[in-house]
Formats: sequence, C-alpha cells, structure tokens
Amino acid sequence: MYKLIDGKEVSKSVKDRIKAQTELLAKEGKKITLAVIIVGNDSASRVYVNNKKKACEYVGFISEEYALPDTTTQSELISLINELNDRADVNGILCQLPLPKTIDEKAVIAAISPKKDVDAFSAYNVGKIMIGDYDFLPCTPAGVMEMLKFYNIDVEGKNSVVIGRSNIVGKPMSMLLLHSNATVSIAHSRTKNLAELTKGADILVAAVGKAKFVTADMIKDGAVVIDVGMNRDENGKLCGDVDFDNVCDKCSYITPVPGGVGPMTIAMLMQNTLKAYYLQNNC
Repeated sequence: MYKLIDGKEVSKSVKDRIKAQTELLAKEGKKITLAVIIVGNDSASRVYVNNKKKACEYVGFISEEYALPDTTTQSELISLINELNDRADVNGILCQLPLPKTIDEKAVIAAISPKKDVDAFSAYNVGKIMIGDYDFLPCTPAGVMEMLKFYNIDVEGKNSVVIGRSNIVGKPMSMLLLHSNATVSIAHSRTKNLAELTKGADILVAAVGKAKFVTADMIKDGAVVIDVGMNRDENGKLCGDVDFDNVCDKCSYITPVPGGVGPMTIAMLMQNTLKAYYLQNNC
C-alpha cells in the first residue's frame, strides 16, 4: 500500500517555521520584503503571483508587486530591477516568467543581484549549486528535497532517475540528489529505452511536462515517485506527468497532482527570501 506525500502538509510546516522566525524579527522592528514583477496579463502568471502574495502575507513578509504592461521594454524592466537591487529594504526580487517575447529572459535574470535572486536562476547561483556551496536553491527541486526529508525518505546510495533536463527543475534536481549521495541518472527526450532505465529507479522524479507520461510498466515495485508535472488531461482536469491511478499501487510513496510538489515551490521561495534577509544583514 502506497503512502501519499502531502505537499500541503509539508508546505505548511515550512511556512509556519518561517512565520515564527519573522515574528521574532518583527519584535525587533525588522521587516522582510519580497518584490515581485509581472509583465503582461498572462492568466497563469497572475495566479502564481497572487499565490505568492498570499504566502508572503501568511509568513509576515511585505510583498511589493510591480505589474507592468506587455508593452514594457527590456531596458525599462532592467531599469526597475536595478532600482530594486539598490534598495536595502528589498530582500528578494522575483520576475515572473514567462516574459513577453520581445524581452530576453536571460538578460533579465542576469540583471537581478545574486544576493536577491530568490528564484536561484542566475548563472552565479546555479554555479554555486553545481559545486555544492550554495546560498539559494531553485524552489521546486528544493521543495522535493524538503518533502523527502519530511517523510524520512533516505536517498543516500539510492538509484535515482530524473526525467527532464530543464534549468529550473531537471538539472538542479539531479544536483541536489547527487549532493545527498544518491546515484543519479538524467533522462530526456533523446534517452533510449527509457522504461528500462526508470524500472531500476528507487526514486523517480518526473519533470517532463507531458500528461500521464509515466506509466505503471515504467515503475519499480516499491519506488518513491515524485511528480513535478502540472498538465491538463483530455477532459481538462489537472494532472501530472505520472499516470497516478495506474502507478500508485506499485509505489511506496507518491506525490499527488495537485497537492504535491506545487505547494512546496512557494514555501521554498519564502525560505529563500528569509535566507536572503539573513545574508544581507549578516544574521
């Protein structure tokens, strides 16, 4: 019988821990501020930004939103980022992706100070992750590791397969598992005999972006399955990269979609913002 990894429960434990620390700082008159920039009117981006504002309110952070029109130029956006970089009272800066096609996302990410890059997308912070000497971790992979820790799932020495090689999830996810002494394989669209690889995985992380891509015949009995995907099935219902109904009975642990990895991403953003405050104030 599988056990469900409840991302909502783990997320609340993380946010409650942050809230307690924020309250202690508030008693000393200290405040933590996250600046969130959204360009254009993408509906999904608006939902994500609103959820981040709610999380800030819950843990006691100040949330500053900068909603810019889709006609905003790259130079105007980077000018705003530079202003936020220079403000001592702003601890974290997040620019919601995707950006309009007229704006170079890499240039925007590079403009954010590494000390305020709470998404951990900059080349500087990614490089620190590679060598295992990091300040911030990308929020989704960090959330996965936090869930494994919460459920006392030891990854040391385990065969781990990550399906997906994105800069946001797949690559950093593999590095975090490796830093925890897992034996890691990264699979992707060019991987041959994928099912043979995944059937050897004690821990499988699916981050491929295809609805119900991972099927029961790809899963080892007793595996831990982490589903990072967020898709819509043929009926328009939210689902992950894993065919949950047919896979779950083969697992020891599995994350649901929704309610699994999703809530953790925002919780870890809050954790990165708190850490940014500590680093900037030599706490």
